[in-house]
Amino acid sequence: MGVKIRVNVNGEAQEDDVAPRTLLVHWLRENLALTGTHIGCETTLCGACTVHVDGMAVKSCTMLAVQADGCDVRTIEGMGELDALHPVQRGFWEEHGLQCGYCTPGMIMAASALLAQNADPSEAQIRHALEGNICRCTGYQQIVNAVQHAARLAREGK
Repeated sequence: MGVKIRVNVNGEAQEDDVAPRTLLVHWLRENLALTGTHIGCETTLCGACTVHVDGMAVKSCTMLAVQADGCDVRTIEGMGELDALHPVQRGFWEEHGLQCGYCTPGMIMAASALLAQNADPSEAQIRHALEGNICRCTGYQQIVNAVQHAARLAREGK
């Protein structure tokens, strides 16, 4: 027996019947084909599944889809377009913060949530905000550089 949910995902209203035990990450990937949200550890340790729920960075591998009922959810697919990247996406591209790319969507979502609250974070604040996201390529310095670059781009309105 499903539970009806209504969720605004990347600006589009979605309505679905989901099993009560369905995780938000599985609903996004399997029901909406938004596969940019990655499944890593399924224990909230790695952050590959990070999305925004009502503007807050949330690890979707431990949130039930039914908990998102009535919420606004933003995934990496809702961040920017190929010809108009979000400043954080541009920062990752221009500062080589992409590495293998598996953690990148979660890193970008966590970083953009930080920048929405703090337009000029220190390196320590960036590292603290991203400590729940694991890069197995160990490229943290480039990721920090990317977030600093993104902050500059956003402050300059680029």
